[in-house]
Amino acid sequence: MTKEATVARRRILQGIAAVAVVGFDPVRRTWVTDAEASRPLSRLPRLDGQLLTDPGSLAAAGQDFGRYIQRRPIAVLKPGSINDVVEMVRYAKQQRLRIAMRGQGHTTHGQAQVEAGIVIDSSTLASVQVNASDAVVGPGATWRQVLAATLPRNLTPPTLPNFIDITVGGNIAGGGIGGAAHRHGAVVDNVLELEVVTGHGQLRKCSATQNAALFNAVLGGLGQFGIVVRARIKLLPARQLARLYILQYPDVGAFLDDARVLALDERFDHLEGQVNADGTGQYGTVTMFAVKYYNPGAPPSNATQLAGLDHVGQEIQDLPYAAFVHRLDPIIDMLKMVGAWALPHPWFDIFMPESTVETFVAETLATVTAEDTGNGNVLLYPLRRSKFKRPLLRVPQQTEVFYLYDVLPFSAPVPAAVNQWVARNTAWLNRGRDLGGKRYNIGSANLTRQDWRKYFSPVWPAVLLAKLAFDPTNILTPGQGIFPWGRPVDCDD
Repeated sequence: MTKEATVARRRILQGIAAVAVVGFDPVRRTWVTDAEASRPLSRLPRLDGQLLTDPGSLAAAGQDFGRYIQRRPIAVLKPGSINDVVEMVRYAKQQRLRIAMRGQGHTTHGQAQVEAGIVIDSSTLASVQVNASDAVVGPGATWRQVLAATLPRNLTPPTLPNFIDITVGGNIAGGGIGGAAHRHGAVVDNVLELEVVTGHGQLRKCSATQNAALFNAVLGGLGQFGIVVRARIKLLPARQLARLYILQYPDVGAFLDDARVLALDERFDHLEGQVNADGTGQYGTVTMFAVKYYNPGAPPSNATQLAGLDHVGQEIQDLPYAAFVHRLDPIIDMLKMVGAWALPHPWFDIFMPESTVETFVAETLATVTAEDTGNGNVLLYPLRRSKFKRPLLRVPQQTEVFYLYDVLPFSAPVPAAVNQWVARNTAWLNRGRDLGGKRYNIGSANLTRQDWRKYFSPVWPAVLLAKLAFDPTNILTPGQGIFPWGRPVDCDD
C-alpha cells in the first residue's frame, strides 16, 4: 500500500484508538478495520474529510435541541468536500444505511437523527460567498456567519430567524420563519438556486427553471428528497438603523386586530407578538414587537407607523440594524449560564388560520401556566399566505392572514415531564388541525403515517412521486418518520 493511500485511509476515521475503518460488512452490519480486512467487506470510498465512529461523536450526533430523544448513528461524516457527501450517500444506498444531514440540531423531536445510520455534520461545509444581490452559502453556515459576510457590504437576507445560530441548510429543509416573513415569505421563498445530492447519490443543480421538481421538493421538504450542499440565497440592501416599537395589548383579540392590519399594509419590516403571563402565571396580555428599518437622516414618522392602532401602551427604541438582528445574544447567554438551554425543549409549533387562531390560543393557554412552561415564550407571528409559495411548506389556505403560534417550554429533565408535554402537544396538534391548522415541523409531537398524509394533503400524491423520483430506496432523513423503513417507497403507501 502506498504512503498516500495509508494517510487517506487514516483520515477516514478518528476514533478513541485511531483505528482505521476500511469498509462495511454487509452481513454483520458492522464496520471493518484494518485488522479484520480479510472479512468480506464493501470498501469505503476515498474521502477528503473524516468518518468518525468514536463514542463521543456518535453521542453528540444522536441528540438534538429537544434533549430527550437519543438515536445513536454508527458513523458521523465530517465532509471535506461536496464530493464526500455524494460518495457517502452512494455508499449508504449500496449498504442500505440511512443517512441525514445535521446542522446545529435545532429540531426538538429527533428530526435530524439517524438510528444505526450515518449523520453528515454540515459544519465543515460553511462557506459564504457574497455577490451583488445574492450569496452562495454552504449548508452548514449559520445565519450569524452569513450576516458577518453580508453586513459589511450593507446587504442582508430578506427573512431571518430570530435565533441566528441555526444553519441555512436546516432552515431550507424546515421552511424558515422570521419577523419579516409577512413581507418576504419564509426563508425557502428567498432561495434562488440549490445544489442537491439526491438519494441516488447524484449531484444536481436546481432552480425554478432548472430541475424545478427537485427544487420545489427540497425547499421545505424536510430532507426527504435530497441533501442540500450549496444554496444561492437572495440578498437585499440593509438599512443601518432599526426603530423598535414595543406595543402593549390587553388581550390576544386586540393584538390580532392590529396584527392583521399590519401584516396586510406592510408598514413595518418586522412583526412578532409575545403572549405574556401575569402575576398568577396565566397567559393573557400581548406585546407586539414592530420594527421599521431606516438610514441616518431619514427616520420613520411615529405618527404614520402607529396610525390607527389600538394598543394601550408603547415604548420606542432606536438601535443599529446589526444590534437588532443579534438582539437575542444576551438572552441566550443568560439561558446557557443558568442551565436552561440544556433542559429538554418539547416545543409546540403550528400555523393557524386567522379565522380560528383566537379560539385555539385561548383553548391551549387555558391549560398551562408560566410554571408549566418554565417561563418559556409564547409567540404569535402574523403571516400572509400569498407570500408563501413553496408547495411543501404547508400553511393554512382558508385565509390570507395566518399565524405561527409557538409555545416553547423548558421541561423538567425527567421522562414523565417530557412525555406529558409531548402528549399535550400531540393533542393540541390534532385540535389545531381540526381548526384548519398546519404543523410547523420543528416541534415535538407524535405523528402517525395518517397524520403525515393529512399534513401534506392535498399534495400527498405529489410527495410520494417525488420520493420515488429522488429517493426511491428511502435512505434520507428518517428522523421525520414520514416514510416506513424496510422497503422501497410505494405509491400505494
